[in-house]
Amino acid sequence: MSVDYNIREAKREDMPAVLELIKELAQYENAADEVEIHLDDLIKEGFEEKHFKCFVADVKGRIEGMALVYFRFSTWKGRTVHLEDLIVRKKMRGTGLGGALYNQVVKYAYENGVRRVEWVVSEGNKNAIEFYENTGAEIKKNWYTVHMDESGIQKNVEKLE
Repeated sequence: MSVDYNIREAKREDMPAVLELIKELAQYENAADEVEIHLDDLIKEGFEEKHFKCFVADVKGRIEGMALVYFRFSTWKGRTVHLEDLIVRKKMRGTGLGGALYNQVVKYAYENGVRRVEWVVSEGNKNAIEFYENTGAEIKKNWYTVHMDESGIQKNVEKLE
């Protein structure tokens, strides 16, 4: 099934739909209670502070997918683009929206002259892994993603005091 869509840079007024997509993904991942970000955070960080860029898939005036990226710095490669999330509404999967958003991210990276695009994919997401590998991406199976949550940060700072 293919649909008529427009991939474009997100606007402030798209952020409620972007937040819906974030919550939809969290629900899918059985982690709905872990979403702590608010609409005001997305607007401030994305449009006032300009900490990220967001692309959306607009289908007949409705946001059906999004890709959120930001620049990072690698001591090996220099400036890179990090793809934080690429989300397509469940009912719209298989329509080409995900691939179109992915291509927009790669194009954005190319236009900005970065040496690497990086992201994390769940080992259980076999369809995404196969898609990424078919585009020439390499899955780094010998690297671990490390997170320290707010509680861990606080505990470590308290040890320093």
